[in-house]
Parts: sequence; C-alpha cells; structure tokens
Amino acid sequence: MRESERLVHAFFDAVTAGELPDDLLTDDMTGWITTGGTLDKAAYQGLIRMLAQMCAEPIRFTIDSIISEGDRAATEVRSEATLVNGEPYAMTYVYVFRFRDGRIASVAEHYNALVAQEKLIPLMEELQKS
Repeated sequence: MRESERLVHAFFDAVTAGELPDDLLTDDMTGWITTGGTLDKAAYQGLIRMLAQMCAEPIRFTIDSIISEGDRAATEVRSEATLVNGEPYAMTYVYVFRFRDGRIASVAEHYNALVAQEKLIPLMEELQKS
C-alpha cells in the first residue's frame, strides 16, 4: 500500500473514532468543506469531534476508490450513521488530500450540501446550544 493510501485510511479511521490526532496532520494543515469553506487545523479537528457527538454510534465509511499521484490523493467515499436524534444519515463524498512529510497537509471534502443542511446543520446548532 502506498504511503498516501495508508494516510487516507488512517484519516477515515480517525474520523470514525471521532478525533483527528495532531500526529496525522501537518502543523499548518487546512481543511475545506462544501458548506463552510476553508478552516484551519483546530477548527477542522473541532468539526470532526462535533460529527462524533452528532452520531449515536461511530460513523461508518466505505472507501470506493483512491487515486493517488505525487503528493495528492482523491477518494470516492460513502458514509452511514444514525444520528443522536434517531435519524439515519448517509452521504457520498469526494475527498482531495495533499500530503507533506508523511502527514496530511490539506483535505477538501466535497459532498451534497442539501443533505448536510437538512440533517447535520440543525443538529449541530442544537448541540452547540446545550
């Protein structure tokens, strides 16, 4: 397995666990999400923790493909979970990663904004109030 593929798998394992550890990321790592734009490392890690809080059980990812070249990889991914409000959640994504020095330097999540707006954003706002 290529180093880039190992890092992609490590990323999804970490997201499933609800914590994106510093040792997987460069110090200046950035994230980008469809519904929020560019985020610094701490903000992106916070979103991963929030996602874990919104799920009644760990989110499950299925990696359908990984295409890697040089310092980049693109992945087609599906996820499934039950949210803490009992609603089912399913999403399809394309993630684009960049790597540097054996770590993830950036990740961009491209996903269906309508599903996020319907399922995740209201729940996130509710959890932030409590």
